[in-house]
Amino acid sequence: MSLDSALTALRKADKSNAHNALSKAKVALLQSNALVPSSAVSPQTLATARSVLEAGALLSIRLQDADSFVRYYSQLQPFYDYPALQKSQSREKSQITGLYLLLQLSQGDYAGFHTLLEGLIVAESEEGRSVEDDPYIRYPIELERCLMEGSYDQVWRRTTGKEVPGEEFALFSGILINTIRREIASCATRSYTSLPIPSAKNLLFLDSEGAVTEFAQEQGWSLRDGWVYFPAQDPKKGEEADLEGEREMMSNVVGYARELESIV
Repeated sequence: MSLDSALTALRKADKSNAHNALSKAKVALLQSNALVPSSAVSPQTLATARSVLEAGALLSIRLQDADSFVRYYSQLQPFYDYPALQKSQSREKSQITGLYLLLQLSQGDYAGFHTLLEGLIVAESEEGRSVEDDPYIRYPIELERCLMEGSYDQVWRRTTGKEVPGEEFALFSGILINTIRREIASCATRSYTSLPIPSAKNLLFLDSEGAVTEFAQEQGWSLRDGWVYFPAQDPKKGEEADLEGEREMMSNVVGYARELESIV
């Protein structure tokens, strides 16, 4: 199979034939000696190989295979940096980079997120541009700001609203919301002794009170008479300031949960 045929197959693939298309694409890359860029291969062939890898990365996202996406992202970096390909910049580069930033947020890899972002800021400033001019890059940047501020309601709105820049980005919503849910749960147990189940449902962005029961059991919380009871905490000395900040954040989130209750 030629690289052009492999690219066409990847772009047309669905879940039923995705793995077969990905396997054939890898063989095509090997046969074309285009797994990594080199002067022995024409720039045109390398540009097609880059597109094949990008299509593989996006297909991996649609399959919700984060490990495969990371492998494709790593394979693409030499192509993005290869001098002979600089005149034919990829249309998919910023989308894939934005998806990688979003994956890092979803996995709680804030150090990796900031390391990559700092490199992007330098590269864009050298060209007289800002990273936030690109909607694919701006989206994870805004989400990270909301996460750092503890504005989880804003994260929820951005991951479920019109601000999501593409289908592949929407697929990360579940992963990111699960990360947020665990963080809220951790803060809630240190800030409150109990909450009504309806408030807990909205607070944790869960779909039903039954989901609250299931989540509470996973966390080792007690449920009684329509309330969720958190285990008693014994904060260590010196944590009072942190707890005060958590309580303020939780107050904002609980306020949002009550707004949702009134709407429902």
